[in-house]
Amino acid sequence: MNINILNETDLSRLQNIVAGAERVLILGHVNADGDALGSCLTWAEFLRRQGKIANVVVPDMFPDFLRWMPGVERVMRYDKVPQTVEKLMEESDTVFCLDFCVPSRITEELGQKLIEAPGRKVVIDHHLHPQVEAELLVSRPEMSSTSEMVFSIIHQLGGYEAMTKNMAVTTYCGMMTDTGGFTYNSTRPEIFHIISLLLAKGIDKDKIYRNVFHTFSATRLRLTGYVLYEKLRIMSPLRASYYVITSEEQKQFNFIKGDAEGLVNMPLQIKGHRLSISLREDSEKANLVWLSLRSVDDFPCNEMAARYFNGGGHLNASGGKLYCSIREAEKIVQDAIRAYSHLL
Repeated sequence: MNINILNETDLSRLQNIVAGAERVLILGHVNADGDALGSCLTWAEFLRRQGKIANVVVPDMFPDFLRWMPGVERVMRYDKVPQTVEKLMEESDTVFCLDFCVPSRITEELGQKLIEAPGRKVVIDHHLHPQVEAELLVSRPEMSSTSEMVFSIIHQLGGYEAMTKNMAVTTYCGMMTDTGGFTYNSTRPEIFHIISLLLAKGIDKDKIYRNVFHTFSATRLRLTGYVLYEKLRIMSPLRASYYVITSEEQKQFNFIKGDAEGLVNMPLQIKGHRLSISLREDSEKANLVWLSLRSVDDFPCNEMAARYFNGGGHLNASGGKLYCSIREAEKIVQDAIRAYSHLL
């Protein structure tokens, strides 16, 4: 099965960029998820094995349930060491932007540093509407994840045989998390061909699944029950629901980043349900609310997120943010759901 994604021109261009690179910076987006970290870690290890100096940077804290990933201890956070990252940005001859294609997705401040960075820029991403000016743009919105893209590129560059088990682990984790355990955005047969190639490297896919989805604290389990029993609002007769998690509730349940992961998928277990939305009040910044949207079939989460929530993403999995109070955000969500009643 052909899993190549680069045409001859782009393949040659990437080969030349990699060959000429010495000091490389690899960037992932804010609130880095499994795909952002997985793709960055895999690509960094591939480049290091080519003799390159490769540093991975994310803007801020990432979920606790991803800290087991091989190589994650080398990831730098811009919010912790801004001067170090800015120096790397100035000194790197090549900057790879993975799993994002809009500068603001790495925060406005770091995004501006990216725009000003003197090094060549390469974007590898599967989101719509790229806005980063780059020497090479590899944009494949139809693909399940950036991790899938990175694997295909490494394979096309002839790097599969030398791929380590750790690289296979980070690749699989990225693909798995960005598809909800291969439950959405994952019907292309190429995905499962790639999985077979990763399994051939000796990965334990069941352990990876447990590490991500079954390693939460007791308070996270209680939070789940609380949200489903107390907070879930079903907008009958529309086949949609939402829930709100306030900053006070986060304190009550000793919330840490990642504790809300996967909760937004659960209301879709309701028979006939088509849309689920979560709202989480930022615990540090006033008037900032984070939203996650999940849907089934052809309901356009990405369209709703772009229209109402300053966001975007994929057909069945998107996100956004609102700069207002949690109550105002809840009203906007209700209005958005009603506006899409013809699809619900």
